[in-house]
Amino acid sequence: MKPVLVSQRVDVIAERNERRDALDQRLIDVLAECGLLAIPVPNRPERVAELWNAVRPQGVVLSGGNDLSHYGGSSLERDKTESILLELALAEHLPVLGICRGFQMLVHYLGGKLHRLNGHTGTRHQVNGLVGNQRFDSDVNSYHDWGIAELGEILQPLAHAADGSVEAAGHHGHRVLGIMWHPEREPSLSGLDRKLIEQQFV
Repeated sequence: MKPVLVSQRVDVIAERNERRDALDQRLIDVLAECGLLAIPVPNRPERVAELWNAVRPQGVVLSGGNDLSHYGGSSLERDKTESILLELALAEHLPVLGICRGFQMLVHYLGGKLHRLNGHTGTRHQVNGLVGNQRFDSDVNSYHDWGIAELGEILQPLAHAADGSVEAAGHHGHRVLGIMWHPEREPSLSGLDRKLIEQQFV
């Protein structure tokens, strides 16, 4: 299995004065089904390079959860951690997959902009597009409040929802792919998600 570093959300437990890193266990299983060994990354920016050098990952997955601090979120340490992961992955030309919030981080890091989006939280809708050699028109889950206003100069739109919002983007020259839906929140790994993930990390 290929080792990949996976970012984690920050959960704030006020009554315990704790900031906890968390990752949906189902994402670990989804990645394993695609031949990837998920290694969670603590949200301690000063530790990322040390972990990177110890693991020598073959890719990075930016998981969902939390708003970006640039857009009112309260997990600045996660933003910094993910920025370092992206810097290292892009420098070594390693594949990156951004899931929902992870896609939003990709957009922000690469010079794009987000905007508030209505009607995409706790629902399902159709998306259609072309990622690599995979054309699709699929029903996906949707849990995001932020959409893509501008992709920046590097990312290209690859899939859209019926309302025109961008649901996937990437750039094969930079080996980055972002998707707005959550493969780990389906009852089982869909054929589409398997192909997209395996194709990204081949």
